[in-house]
Parts: sequence; structure tokens; C-alpha cells
Amino acid sequence: MAGTLRRVLSPGKAAESREDSLAEAGPPLLLLGGPGSGKTALLFAAALEAAGEGRGPVLFLTRRPLQSLPSRTPAAFDPLRLQKIRFQYPPSTHELLQLLCSAHEARGPAPFLLLLDGLEEYLAEDPEPQEAAYLAALLLDTAAHFSHQAGPGGGCGLIVALQTQEEGNSGDALQLSILQRYFPAQCWLQPIAPGSGERCFRACLEPCGLGPRAEWCVAFQPDGEMTVTPWPTQAGDPSSDKSSSSRGQP
Repeated sequence: MAGTLRRVLSPGKAAESREDSLAEAGPPLLLLGGPGSGKTALLFAAALEAAGEGRGPVLFLTRRPLQSLPSRTPAAFDPLRLQKIRFQYPPSTHELLQLLCSAHEARGPAPFLLLLDGLEEYLAEDPEPQEAAYLAALLLDTAAHFSHQAGPGGGCGLIVALQTQEEGNSGDALQLSILQRYFPAQCWLQPIAPGSGERCFRACLEPCGLGPRAEWCVAFQPDGEMTVTPWPTQAGDPSSDKSSSSRGQP
């Protein structure tokens, strides 16, 4: 689902790529970053972008209700878009698995975007590698079911946010390597030097061969407003468009 996230990070090109996005959901995407790196804000912005495309609803799964709207943009206050975002709050891994397993029983139009925030909180309940693989596979199966339910021309994208830990934890590294097998497209959020009270991050999108590697600077103002600008090397460095040979962090 790199296309939706790319449109969030490149708002000026949204109209150019929207028609293509309606035809293809794209590969599942893993959004990676440390604590406070803006993962929830980007997921919510992706939900708003998808809700404005004139298709089915967006299903947003998170462990606890959002305390405030994390993206201060005009779209964040559009009631028609907000009505299309269905929030559900499974408080435990068991209830998350139950929700995903019962997706085929849900009534109403199928979601065309499935978002999960805070995957690491669910994995922490049972850190065994096989549990990470099972949950990842079930998320993909659920998105595939929604795609089948939507019928020809439909498709359900999948974006999952995972908080990365400090280096040196072999268990977390093993979990991440397993998840990367299921989520071929990834976007890393790396902190950079802030300015004027901002929190700034470098967003590196690896779209799994469906387009060039792309980078942006994502800044959050003290009031929560998010601004996105191209990473400086994009304009004059052709190598920035090449996908990295490794599947790890840029």
C-alpha cells in the first residue's frame, strides 16, 4: 500500500496517482519508527487520504482510542472523510485475533484500507517468532478477504505500524526479519536534528519494486501540525531513486 502513503507524503502528486491506486491496492506496507516518530499521525493521514478517494470505508485498528486528531490538516476536519473511518480497539492479542478471524462475518461494505497501529504492543504479549508470523499472515489473509469481497476492480490495502527498538535485542531483530517477509514494502522514520521546537524525521519509502525509492522530511509543529517536504537529495541525486539492495533500515 505504498501508493497511499506516497500520496500522503507527496500531496502535490495525489491527483496524478489516484487513478492508479483505484486499480491496485499494492503490496502490504510496514511503517517503522521509534517512539514519537509520527507513525500514528501518518496512519491517520493515510486513512484520511483513502477516505477521500470515493470508495469503501477504512478500518483503523489500534489498542486504545486516539486522544486527539494527530494530523492538523483540512482533511482531518472533513466530516465526510471521518465518517468513512471505522475505529476498533482490540485491547489484547486474543481479541485482535478474534476480530480478524471473524472479519468474514462482518456486514456492510468491505474496507478498502486496513490499518493497524502499535503492532509491537500485541507482539509483546507473546514474543515467540511463530506468533509474529501467524499474526502477520492473518492480517494479510484478512486484507485478501476484503479484496475478494469488494469484487473486480476492488482491493484492500494494508499498512501496519511497528515501533522499532534499540539495537542489540536479538528477539526484536528476529521478529522484524520475519515481518519483513510478509511486508515487502517498508517505510522507515528516522529522527533528524529538530528546529524551532519541531520534531523532524526522515521518511524513507521502499515500495518493493513498484516505483522508485523516495525520501521526505516530515516535521511536526508543537501544535501537532504535520508538514512534509522532499528530502534535499531528491532533486539532484539520481541515486536516491534507486532501491537499496538490502531489506533493512536505510
